[in-house]
Amino acid sequence: MNRFDWLQIIIFVAALVALAKPLAGYIAAALEDSSPAQNRIFGACERFLYRLCGINPSEQMTWRTYTWALLAFNFAGMLLLLFIELLQHRLPLNPNKMGAVDFWLAFNTAASFTTNTNWQAYSGETTMSYLTQMLGLCSHNFLSAATGIAVFAAMARGLIGKQVNTLGNYWADMTRITLRILLPLSIILALALAWQGVPQTLKSNVPVTTIEGAQQTLPLGPVASQIAIKQLGTNGGGFYNANSAHPYENPTPLTNLLEMISMFLISAALVLAYGKMTGNRNQGRTLFAVMFAMFAVGLAVSLWSEYSSIGAAGGAAVMEGKETRFGITNSVLWSVVTTDTSTGAVNCMHSSLSPLSGGVAMFNIMLGELIFGGVGEGMYSMLLFVLLTVFLCGLMVGRTPEYLGKKIEKREIQMAIVGTLAPGAVILIGSALTCAVPSALACLSAKGPHGLSEILYAWTSSTGNNGSAFAGLNANTNFFNIGLALAMLAGRFAVIVPCLAIAGSMGVKQSCPPSAGTLPTDTPTFGVLLVGVILIVAGLTFFPALALGPGIEHLLMLKGVAF
Repeated sequence: MNRFDWLQIIIFVAALVALAKPLAGYIAAALEDSSPAQNRIFGACERFLYRLCGINPSEQMTWRTYTWALLAFNFAGMLLLLFIELLQHRLPLNPNKMGAVDFWLAFNTAASFTTNTNWQAYSGETTMSYLTQMLGLCSHNFLSAATGIAVFAAMARGLIGKQVNTLGNYWADMTRITLRILLPLSIILALALAWQGVPQTLKSNVPVTTIEGAQQTLPLGPVASQIAIKQLGTNGGGFYNANSAHPYENPTPLTNLLEMISMFLISAALVLAYGKMTGNRNQGRTLFAVMFAMFAVGLAVSLWSEYSSIGAAGGAAVMEGKETRFGITNSVLWSVVTTDTSTGAVNCMHSSLSPLSGGVAMFNIMLGELIFGGVGEGMYSMLLFVLLTVFLCGLMVGRTPEYLGKKIEKREIQMAIVGTLAPGAVILIGSALTCAVPSALACLSAKGPHGLSEILYAWTSSTGNNGSAFAGLNANTNFFNIGLALAMLAGRFAVIVPCLAIAGSMGVKQSCPPSAGTLPTDTPTFGVLLVGVILIVAGLTFFPALALGPGIEHLLMLKGVAF
């Protein structure tokens, strides 16, 4: 690494921290509906939407009502997207004459975009019409992201509230989050991307003659608007098959930096917003420090592995699968950022990373993507581990564990265990099933430990609602389209429902004043304990599989052995 590589990392971190703090205050005010300025700007539009949809925003919901509203809305949205894909050849805004999407691929895509996964087993520029991209996929990028933030807001209200049996109004939360947070930021970023050369047009693809005299088609479309929300909403679904490695999605070093910052921005701000919402900013700062430390360690290991592999390659820079305009450092930094969050956008092929760099990307997702994580998702996943850490520490000192003055009891821990272990079970069972089905194994492009990594990464990315692909695996088969779609749904809602149940259970409890035996949860000591619990749970669950995949491949690489 040279000084320019270090400078790029420093600029990224400095910009993130500088932007996250003011955005945190804005987001906290939006979630609490406590800003007169926001009400003046957005109030008229919100009231119009409430009247149009027959919503009473002041009507409070219990955790069960909130959950059913969320599930019904997401299920209806999934069905609508499925029908749009199946009927796109009969619908308008299809200048390139795209045909109907195959049913199981359409089912997989509908589940993918509904769950904020954006796993894509298709080439966007040759499969989806403009209407499908805009009305179907892009709108789900907003709604799935808003759902994640809404769940976080509801969980925070349950943890903070004093003897309340309601968590807010799901419809009002979705409206405020979309109009006040996601839409304004997306407009700003879309304009910046269009300024840098990202297409934003409804014109059909353009045939051109290259310098060599060959014929080529330039794929156009409403790209900038979709890329903006795909990064800000930690969705990750690209307009083009090459995702953010495509020069139309990510044409310049500036767009590369802006898109990386966008992936972390809202998620990082939500951590600090949580501290403001609790009335104790150190609560948010402690979680921010934990997430940032884990991000820094993962980045350091990944960079070390990638640059160390240069020696194993005979001293040549390992650029296979990477864009020369980004280089090694930007490719590795992006891979860590996109897997720390649930974004899944890629500017290089993760299969081409060194074994340990690919292993870090996979491990980031396996952790539950709680290192900042998806918008909202990272925080509510982290809060599950916070509750587990407080509970375990309480057992060690023989006291009833408490968090924010409320006792943590059997029901909360049962739900936390379901939310933390269910995704791991889906990942390992799905990977084992793939290894046992010959037709699924035939979809691999590699053998040995790298082939196992391809399988493990596909199930991890889907269940973790990340959506990035390791590359090399032909996932557009009925086995994977059906299996991975079910994994996406399980990975999303098997975490959301327990979180809302915990919020409902904690909300009705009476707060107790802290005592000499209360474990502080806003200190560096608690941060260290929290990291330990996260690593123990993830290590015990996934270490054997990671050892057989990236671990063995790394050792073989050092010996010059390949399959």
